[in-house]
Amino acid sequence: MVNPLLTRSINSDSAPTSVIQPESLGALGFREKHGIRYAYLSGAMYKGIASASLVIRMAKAGLLGYFGTGGLRVEQIEEAILKIQQALGSGEVFGMNLLCNLIKPEYEDATVDVFFQHGVHRIEAAAYTQITSSLVRYRLFNATLGPDNSVLVPNHVLAKISRPEIAAQFLSPPPERIVQKLLAAGKITPQQASLAPRISMADDICVEADSGGHTDNGVAYTLMPVMLRMRDEAIVKHGYDQPIFVGAAGGIGTPHAVAASFIMGADFVLTGSINQCTVEAGTSDLAKELLAAANVQDTEMAPAGDMFEIGAKVQVLSKGLFFPARAAKLYELYKRFESLDEIDAKTREQLETRYFKRTFEQIFEETREYYQKLAPEQILRAEKNPKAKMALIFRWYFVHSTRLALKGELEGKLDFQIHCGPALGSFNQWVRGTPLEDWRNRHSDEIGELLMKGAAELLNRRFRQFVGLPYSEDSGNQLRR
Repeated sequence: MVNPLLTRSINSDSAPTSVIQPESLGALGFREKHGIRYAYLSGAMYKGIASASLVIRMAKAGLLGYFGTGGLRVEQIEEAILKIQQALGSGEVFGMNLLCNLIKPEYEDATVDVFFQHGVHRIEAAAYTQITSSLVRYRLFNATLGPDNSVLVPNHVLAKISRPEIAAQFLSPPPERIVQKLLAAGKITPQQASLAPRISMADDICVEADSGGHTDNGVAYTLMPVMLRMRDEAIVKHGYDQPIFVGAAGGIGTPHAVAASFIMGADFVLTGSINQCTVEAGTSDLAKELLAAANVQDTEMAPAGDMFEIGAKVQVLSKGLFFPARAAKLYELYKRFESLDEIDAKTREQLETRYFKRTFEQIFEETREYYQKLAPEQILRAEKNPKAKMALIFRWYFVHSTRLALKGELEGKLDFQIHCGPALGSFNQWVRGTPLEDWRNRHSDEIGELLMKGAAELLNRRFRQFVGLPYSEDSGNQLRR
């Protein structure tokens, strides 16, 4: 049965002859390549927040979603793949996230092995500052020549980027030194190595503006024109056989943002934060309640736990939460002191009783137990270097705060770390006063349907305005009609 919220026809009496349909937004080639109805994707969110259930729901609706592998063990990633594949038919598509891991490249390589083992042909490459051998191996695997001598590349890479210098790497062929290293190791064939100069590292580039989690707080209006021009120049320069599609992400929470993205030339759009507040999202109900109450101003930049020592930041939900301020305090202490022993007694008591609710010693023992198998070198370094030990203990808080939010532990609510961008606040305002104000009525595929239909309606109404036909200012919100 069709959800009545998703049905809204355009007034044919006043519509121009060529009516924009949601299916016509974006690039036809992009939709055909992935076999999807709309040029609309749901992006990965770490720790499986972009869950198997979310990806399955998208696929069954004829859309494409990416599972969030960040922070998960390889075994958990494999379990998710099997769950998704068992739920889907042969014609439905899905993707998996692949995170850059320069510290432990063997983990990235093991993840790629699992992708090969289970026939995963679509990945979302994220957090890359440089091209890695694992990514090149994935991209070139099973590349071959077609009957017309064109290059056929079965493994699709969508690269999430926010900086031109990173985009340039993904718009280029695989680095020759990496190709030769893989060839020498027998990880790619001579034919695949010979085809590498004709293959771009990514066939889809997703330009990420102001988003949740790690973000450069970019502005889509300035980023998109630059990336589109870079794409066009790269295709001419390298003479690629296949097109490279450029999409928009970050800040997309309403039909207006979707429409603006397509007007700027985006071949597709990708949403993130708004899908975290759906039934399918792999986080707690309590976290979803907080997210559903967020407005556009209720996010803040805070230190990032995974790159704590270098001062990297993530965008998180701030309304009613202490995490942003406490995380900033920890980073300030780390910058000021060389060891835990230098911290004054009053501050130490505040950290142990209010922030951590356990002693430094207890945290270190817990951390030692965790890292003993995964990364024993971290413990050895901490035992020799007091500042490294302080960083390890402080980073524990970031892992703990994420775990609290995912589990929905009420007693730890003030310390929830929830990655989120202002797009969610925009979406919440758009659906206010409708059934979708309650997150329990939100589903990732239906949100995509609403945004794409709303964007098409909005563009049709604006077109009427531009050509002098009657139009309504109250456009793009079919929820209320």
